[in-house]
Amino acid sequence: MTAADTPENTIAFQGELGANSHIACREAYPDMTALPCDTFEDTFAALAEGRARLAMMPVENSVAGRVADIHHLLPDSRSYIVGEHFLRIRHQLLGLKGANLGDLKSVQSHVMALGQCRKVIRELGLKAVVGADTAGSARQIAELGDKTRGAIASSLAADVYGLDILKADIEDAEHNTTRFLIMAMEPDDAEPEEEPVITSFIFRVRNVPAALYKAMGGFATNGVNMTKLESYQVEGAFTATQFYADVEGHPASRHVRLALEELEFFCSELRILGVYPASPFRATLEAKTAD
Repeated sequence: MTAADTPENTIAFQGELGANSHIACREAYPDMTALPCDTFEDTFAALAEGRARLAMMPVENSVAGRVADIHHLLPDSRSYIVGEHFLRIRHQLLGLKGANLGDLKSVQSHVMALGQCRKVIRELGLKAVVGADTAGSARQIAELGDKTRGAIASSLAADVYGLDILKADIEDAEHNTTRFLIMAMEPDDAEPEEEPVITSFIFRVRNVPAALYKAMGGFATNGVNMTKLESYQVEGAFTATQFYADVEGHPASRHVRLALEELEFFCSELRILGVYPASPFRATLEAKTAD
């Protein structure tokens, strides 16, 4: 094992080589070794068992919405958010070397990727075949060796599995972007002076009337911008609702500290998952919104 391949220099991701999560790892940590894992549970396990120092976990997509599995796994993983990364998703129509668009009769990919490329699939009259994931579909098409079968995956997957890009950037929505959380087993909180900072936390309000309304009031009165608030059921109980939230600001700052103190008063559980620098991508989103 070389120094570059040690667990300390390894970042885990869910999927096969060439997946969008693999691209996110390369963009955010180009000098680290990427470790593919079969499932999100396996990815968190790679962290917990010390086989990787970091993990790249997708949490939401601008087209498909949240990745629900992650929200359920985060509380029990006992890991911490140490950063975020936004990846513009670019889907490529891949085929065997020497194939052309006229050869294709079907295209295989993850169900979300197929849904995000409906226009091209319809225009070319292709049969959509659901695969386990994008990179895995590219690998299977390469192994089958059938020119009539294509895959929708990344340009990295084309390189990894020796396929041609028959049509580039075929996604229906130009804004197609996935947000990833970078996880570690030890906290690495940003310093207050590193603003802009994002604070992420999970909480469960007490099962009393207007508890959520009162809990959220502290963020409004203290001028704290909450960029995300999502709820989901836990432990199979319809009354045990847990929330995941992102706010702008550091807990050490007075306005965030006061808002969290007020939130905690109405909570049966509150746990900060991470305090980390906001991605520069957020500034581009704000600029577009202002326009």
